[in-house]
Amino acid sequence: MQPGYPSPQQPAVDNNMTMSIVAIFFFWPLAIPAIMSASRVNPLLQQGDINGAAQAAADSKKWSKLALIIGIVIWAVVLLCCLLGVVLNVGLFATSNSLS
Repeated sequence: MQPGYPSPQQPAVDNNMTMSIVAIFFFWPLAIPAIMSASRVNPLLQQGDINGAAQAAADSKKWSKLALIIGIVIWAVVLLCCLLGVVLNVGLFATSNSLS
């Protein structure tokens, strides 16, 4: 490349690293492959492999979304079970006090 000529711009490919790191708090078994895919995006861009970088970014996004969805569902079920347990315990406590 000769001086004075602008270098070609690399296309911007979002590596989804932030979403992958957030996903680790929801469901880590799927967040690990998301982080691994996200960490491959920038080196692939530097090598000029735009299609590989786009595929790694898509994989990262896929694994992150799955981790978030599964994690949110698990947290919702756990919260619902806890609330149901509290309601049932309060009901049983009130019933046993009224019988005695």
